[in-house]
Amino acid sequence: MTVAVVGGGAVGLSTALALCRRGESVTVFERDALGSGATGRAAGLCYDAFADGVDAGVAADALGRYRDLDLFEPRPYVWVARNEGDATAVREQIAGMQRNGVAVKALTPTALGDRYPALDTSGIEVAGLARDAGVLDPDEVVATLAERAEENGATIETHTPVSLGSPTSVETADQTRAFDAVVIAAGPRTKSLVATVGVSLALKTYRAQALVTEPVDATLPSFYDATREFYWRPKADALLVGDGAHETDPTDWDPDADAEFVTRTLDRVEQTSALTPACDRAWAGLCTATPDGAPLAGQVADGLWVATGWQGHGLMRAPALGNYLAADVLNRPNPLSEHLPDRVDPTRFDGSEEFAALDDPTRDWGG
Repeated sequence: MTVAVVGGGAVGLSTALALCRRGESVTVFERDALGSGATGRAAGLCYDAFADGVDAGVAADALGRYRDLDLFEPRPYVWVARNEGDATAVREQIAGMQRNGVAVKALTPTALGDRYPALDTSGIEVAGLARDAGVLDPDEVVATLAERAEENGATIETHTPVSLGSPTSVETADQTRAFDAVVIAAGPRTKSLVATVGVSLALKTYRAQALVTEPVDATLPSFYDATREFYWRPKADALLVGDGAHETDPTDWDPDADAEFVTRTLDRVEQTSALTPACDRAWAGLCTATPDGAPLAGQVADGLWVATGWQGHGLMRAPALGNYLAADVLNRPNPLSEHLPDRVDPTRFDGSEEFAALDDPTRDWGG
């Protein structure tokens, strides 16, 4: 089978690698450099801390594949609540995760402070600790997936914008090429690409912001504040901090972070720790959202598949969903096939749904 994969980020490259390992002929088309879209601007958080059994299964599969690729750096993940409503939700999440076999536990503020003295635990009601979490380097992920895909026979064409002439034909600047199957994993552009062949997706785009501090002297976990709604992850000797998401037009957006975001985010780090960090660099990136918070990953027309709507978790889930998509394209069984198809079926919506991209604050956690 010949397969075109449109999009050279983590999901597209994971799908291409999985198809090549099954002996298929794969061409990846990327309009810019590999990883130049959402993947290259991702925070790199990676955890299995999900109360939902299907989400936990996908996460465990993805973490295992990242470990096998030697891309996973262990780093505990902590999330906290500062009011009783959020604290009740965190306790319920922990109980659900434990039922799924996830290695998590609840910590009192005192226990959290003893473990991480640089954290200011005043005002915290409860904390959750996920022990098997970690972090990823997005650039390393892209480079490794691309190298493995090419080693297994994939052709990768960068700086090659494409459109669809039909569900199974890809048009470049100088030719139209026919394939047995096409997979579109192009982030926000997925919607406009498939619209040209009559497919409508229930997809919205939001702009999320992040910064990296100058070096800090502290031992810290990856961290999410469910009440103040921001996160960080250690990155080398600094912190990568994320916050500040809003719905945007994917054809007209600013890739530079807002000055107000930088000031507010550094203030939140100071309020939550013993640190007074400065900003080294800051940026914005695009994420995609769906009406129910689950991705769109599957067949939308004869010979045409999509993979988008990751709610900021695309990098985190990429190797699991890429393997799932490859199996779906080839109509072969997959360990995730028992429960995942209904959850991620892109045809569960007709594309006319009205919804707010940021109803769920977990969507900008920066996976």
